[in-house]
Amino acid sequence: MQPDKSVGENLRQLRKEKGWSLDVAAKATGVSKAMLGQIERGESSPTVAKLWQIASGFNTSFSRFIAPPGREILESMFRDAAELRQESLNQGFFVSLLFPFEQTLGFEIFEISLAPHYQHQSEPHNLGVTEHILCISGEMAVLFADQWHPLKPGQAVRFNAHQPHGYKNLGTEQAVFHNVIHYPSNP
Repeated sequence: MQPDKSVGENLRQLRKEKGWSLDVAAKATGVSKAMLGQIERGESSPTVAKLWQIASGFNTSFSRFIAPPGREILESMFRDAAELRQESLNQGFFVSLLFPFEQTLGFEIFEISLAPHYQHQSEPHNLGVTEHILCISGEMAVLFADQWHPLKPGQAVRFNAHQPHGYKNLGTEQAVFHNVIHYPSNP
């Protein structure tokens, strides 16, 4: 798997904006200085879980690392999930960043596809972060409050994401869902 250089460039830019050394960033995120350096240099690609850990430590949105910086002015946008889909962060976990985080809105929207029987577990996000899951196709389940909650197409759930949570495909065909992640303020 080829490392994604934009993740490293975005990490370096955010670290410089905050005025943090690699040591400070390592303490804030719980990710080693060596690993952060490798990501910044494009020598290593973090998993989704590791990238979330870094985003939480920086108190920023997940999309801040995988999208160009947001614009000041809210504009109309047309997006195609098929053109945006990436699997570079986890095998079997296809992420399409439909709308990156914009400060004026306070949320980001992803379309996520799970390979058959694939399961992904996430560490808790920062306090106040909520996720809104809408199942588009396939059968899936969402883990929160220490139990799996099944969803069929057209069904949705919202939960506080500052707890361990996850997503799994319950079927033999790809499961697709939209994930709206809302941040309380200043991610």
